[in-house]
Amino acid sequence: MQLYRHRQVGTLILVALGFGVVLTAMLLILVPEGRVLTGLVLVILLLCILLFHALTVEVSTDELVVSFGPGVIRKRFRIADIHDARVAKNRWYYGWGIRLTPHGWLFNVSGLNAVELELKNNRKFRIGTDDPQRLITSIQTARQLTSQ
Repeated sequence: MQLYRHRQVGTLILVALGFGVVLTAMLLILVPEGRVLTGLVLVILLLCILLFHALTVEVSTDELVVSFGPGVIRKRFRIADIHDARVAKNRWYYGWGIRLTPHGWLFNVSGLNAVELELKNNRKFRIGTDDPQRLITSIQTARQLTSQ
């Protein structure tokens, strides 16, 4: 049973990468000597837009799933493995995407707010979200339902 589903679009990521696509496309047209390299950069930028334009978080009674873009890149957490979940604030320089921070792995597409998961094995993960309180509430509800 799904308790929570939220998709956050990384608007700033789209703007920044979109700007890069426009500049690269202009270079592709204006500088014919570097077409192979410029074309490769363009493909990489477009792939980054596809893969990292949004972050979807889903909580069911069994698991929490975090996925980027169309869902090719995803991470699953069993609810039974989550010891604690709390609101956290990321530093601006932690950035977007998948990052290793002093607080564990971070999955983020926008903003500074996050939910920090502490697993029973003491590993920590942060999930960037613009809806931290509802996410924590859904995790707590799932934990209560699995412990019954």
